[in-house]
Amino acid sequence: MDNLLVAENIYKRFGSFTALNNVSVQIPRGSVFGLLGPNGAGKTTFLRIINQITMPDEGKIYLDNKPLHPNDIQHIGYLPEERGLYKSMKVGEQALYLARLKGLSKNDAKERLQYWFEKLEITDWWDKKIQELSKGMAQKVQFVITVLHQPKLLIFDEPFSGFDPVNAGIIKREILQLKEEGATILFSTHRMESVEELCDYMALIHKSNKLLDGKVSEIKREYKSNTYEVGLEAENEATLLAELQEKFVLGKASFRSIHNDLKLSIKLNEKESANQLLEFLISRARVNYFVEVIPSVNDIFIKTVTQHA
Repeated sequence: MDNLLVAENIYKRFGSFTALNNVSVQIPRGSVFGLLGPNGAGKTTFLRIINQITMPDEGKIYLDNKPLHPNDIQHIGYLPEERGLYKSMKVGEQALYLARLKGLSKNDAKERLQYWFEKLEITDWWDKKIQELSKGMAQKVQFVITVLHQPKLLIFDEPFSGFDPVNAGIIKREILQLKEEGATILFSTHRMESVEELCDYMALIHKSNKLLDGKVSEIKREYKSNTYEVGLEAENEATLLAELQEKFVLGKASFRSIHNDLKLSIKLNEKESANQLLEFLISRARVNYFVEVIPSVNDIFIKTVTQHA
C-alpha cells in the first residue's frame, strides 16, 4: 500500500500524564482517514506532533517515505480545533497574508482565493473583519486558508464544530471533492456519523491508546454478527414464530414499515447463509423487509471501548 504518512510507535507524556502510548498509524495516499475518539483521547496531541507544534518523546513520523522535516510544514494544511484567525484583520487581507506564508505568489493567492470565495459564496466577506463574523462564518474562511496552497496532506481537527447542518454538509462535500482531486485527508472527530459519511480508513484512540485501525469496510465486516432484520406477513404468525424459534436465535426489530409486519432480528450461525434464510422465509411467509444488520461506527466504538475497559 502506498502510504503518504506513517507514524511509528509514538509516545507523548506531559509530566506523569501519558497523552499517547505507542500509537502507530498508516495513512494511504488519496484517502480520507478518520482519527476517532472521545474528547481527551489524545487525538489533538497526535495532530500537533504531525504539524511539529510539539515533538514526540519517542517514535518517528514519515511523510512521503521520508522522515518528517521542518520544511514539510509547506506540504501540510492544518485546520486546528481552536481557530487561529486574527480577529481585527479583514478577511481578504488576512487570507492573502496567510497564503503568502504558505509560499503562494500574490497573484496565485488572489486567483485561488477568488475561486474559493465564489465557490462558497463568501465574496461579500472580503472587507469584513473576523470579529464581525459568526463562528461558522470564520470557520469557512479558515477552511479556505487551510486548503488554498493545495498541500499533500490536509489535517482537520473537529472541522464541523460550530457549523449548522447546511454548512456542515457543504464542507463535507468539499472534503470529498478534494479527495477526488488527489488530496490525502486526516481528520479528527468524536462524531461517529462523520466517519460513516467520509472515511475510507479510521483509527480509534481511547485514553491515549490505539484500540483498532484499518479500512472502515473491513472493520465493519469484522464486527458484524451475521444478523438480519426481517418483516414478515403470514396467515398464522404464532405458528411461524414457533417454527422460527426452533431453528434460529430471534430478537426484536424496530425498523419502520408500511405493512403490519412481524418484525424480527434473526441471528444465523456460521454455517447458515442469507440465501438459505431467505428461501426458508419465502416458503412460509410474505417477506416485506430483509436487511443485514451492519454495525455502525458508533456501535463498534462502544463495543471496543467496553471490551478494553
